Amino acid sequence: MSRQEIIARYTNVLTRVDQEARAAPSYGGHLRKVKGSLQEELTESILRLAWEEAGGSANRLSIGDRKTYRVHVRPEYVAKQPDELRTYIESRLDDHFYRAQVDKHVFIGGQLVLGIECKAYAENAMLKRILLDFNILKTRHPDLVCCLLQLESMLGGDYSNPLATRFGSPSSHALMSLFPDVQLHIVTLLEGERHPNRPIHRLEFFKEMRVECLDLGIRQVRALLQPFV
Repeated sequence: MSRQEIIARYTNVLTRVDQEARAAPSYGGHLRKVKGSLQEELTESILRLAWEEAGGSANRLSIGDRKTYRVHVRPEYVAKQPDELRTYIESRLDDHFYRAQVDKHVFIGGQLVLGIECKAYAENAMLKRILLDFNILKTRHPDLVCCLLQLESMLGGDYSNPLATRFGSPSSHALMSLFPDVQLHIVTLLEGERHPNRPIHRLEFFKEMRVECLDLGIRQVRALLQPFV
C-alpha cells in the first residue's frame, strides 16, 4: 500500500468499526479483533514501504507473526538450585524452555533482524511487558533490533507528539533503563495522548492520520532496516 492507501485504509476501518461492532454478538470482542488486525496490516505495509524505500529487494524481506522461539533454562540458574531439583532439571533440560515471540518477526535474507510490537496504543504497564518479551527473545537473538509501533501513545512525555518528540517520557525511560540489553525504538503514528474515555473508533473522537506523521514513521522504520540492505 502507498501512504495514501494506508491512510485511506485506516480511515475507512476506524470510521465504520463502532457501528459494525454494535451489530456484532460481542461489541468489545469485535472492536479488539478489527483494531488488532488493522494495526498488524498497517505495520506490514509500513515495513514493506520502508524496505522498498531503503533500496531493499522485495524477495529478501519476509514478515512472520506466528513463530515462537524456545528459550531454555540458563545453566547458571540450574547450578544454584538444591541438589534434588538441580538433578531433576538437568535430566530434563530439553523440557525446560519458554516460548518467546513478539507481534512481528522481520527476516532479511532468512535472518531474523527486527522484532516489532504493533499496538493500537501503549501505556507503561504494557511497555514493561514489551520490554520483558524483547529481553527474553534477545537471549536467543542478541543482535535483534527492537521496535514498538503504536497508533496512539499513553506513555506520557512527548511520545504523543511524533513530529516534535525529543525527550520521550520520564517513566518510560525509567522502565527502559531496567532492560539495558533492549534498545527500544518507539514509533507513534497519531498525534495527541490517548484518552480512555475518548476512543478514536467513535466518530466524535476520531483522529486523522496525518501524512506527515505516517511519513516520519516510515522513515524511522527505514532507518532500522537500512543496515540490512
